[in-house]
This record gives sequence, structure tokens and C-alpha cells, in this order.
Amino acid sequence: MILSTAYFPPVEYFALLARDMTLSADRVIPSSAKIEACESYQKQSWRNRCLIMSASGTEMLQVPIVHGKSRLITDIRIEYSTPWVTRTERTLDSAYHTSAFYDHYRGGIFDILESREECLFELNMKIINYFLEKTGIACNIVKTTDFETEVPDDWREKIHPKRQNSILEELGLEKPYFQVFSGKYGFIKGLSIMDLLFNEGPDSILFLKKL
Repeated sequence: MILSTAYFPPVEYFALLARDMTLSADRVIPSSAKIEACESYQKQSWRNRCLIMSASGTEMLQVPIVHGKSRLITDIRIEYSTPWVTRTERTLDSAYHTSAFYDHYRGGIFDILESREECLFELNMKIINYFLEKTGIACNIVKTTDFETEVPDDWREKIHPKRQNSILEELGLEKPYFQVFSGKYGFIKGLSIMDLLFNEGPDSILFLKKL
């Protein structure tokens, strides 16, 4: 399969990465995926934003970028002239401090944010690899080396903030998992993988693989 890069991608993104992974009593057969590295950057997409749940409802977190001449996704640089990292960390602390596993993963996530990665693509790869490890998804990921308009199993534009998708339903994963504010807002789909991991911890794989 092929996906676009994403910043703290939604749960559906990782459900797809886990889709073809095989778990058995004695071995794990990893899935495989390509991340599009040869596309032009697209605004208002998951490439530089994510959705979380806070006490006041859904909240969008965003990485500011430097607007340079090149629009190639791997050339997009991150803007650090504003304290967005500090604001992001404070927002996560406020939103998830009561979730069961937040303290367990907080340090690793903050280390990634505070690494001050220069390029958006590389920051996203650090994040994706971190969550693959912590959710227990075995997936061999490679970057594309050229851009193709038509490829099989293409998810590059199907996971988007402004488009509905039925990925979890199609994978048989439409069941809700525990969310901190579900008593106030009900179960909210389409949130960042952070929401699942902070609330379910090591059991996240049970949701992502319908185990």
C-alpha cells in the first residue's frame, strides 16, 4: 500500500499499516507500506496537523512550515520562530493527563518534538516509527523514489481532514475504544493515534488488529 506522510496520523492510518501484519503463536509476519516522498506539499491535510480530544472538544494541533520555493514534501522545513512545540506539549498535558497511559509515553513523544527536526517529512517519519513500535505493529516502511499517479492500494488522498472515510468499518474495527471525554461527547472517530495509545496503551494492537 502507499500513504502520504502524516503528523501524529489518525487511528485509521495505523489500522491500514497493521492490516496485512500476521500474528501467530510463534512468529510475526510484518506488513509493508510505502510513504510518498515525491509529492508536492498539500495544505490543510494531515501532513502537518492532527486531531486530538480535549475537555473543550476536538482540537487541531499544527506544525508551522517555512514557505520556500520548493514544494517537494521532503524539502518542507519546519518554522520554529514561534513556541509551537511548547504550546503542543501544554495542550497534550491538559487533554490527556488523566488518561491511563499518558505518563508512560509522554517522555518519548516530547523527546521527538524537542529534537527540533529541520524537515517536516523527517519529523513525521520519527513519529510514525515511534507509534509503530509502541502499538506493536510490525511494518516494513520505505519511501517512494518517484511519483506515480496510479498505483494499487493507494491511500494517499483517502485519509484527509475534510473527507469522510469508512476505513475502520471496512476493516471491521468500528467498535469504540475508551476515550477520556466520551461521557461528555460520545465516541469520536478520526482522532490521532495518540488518543488510542494514551487510553489503551499496550492493548492498542488489540483494537488495530481486531484481536
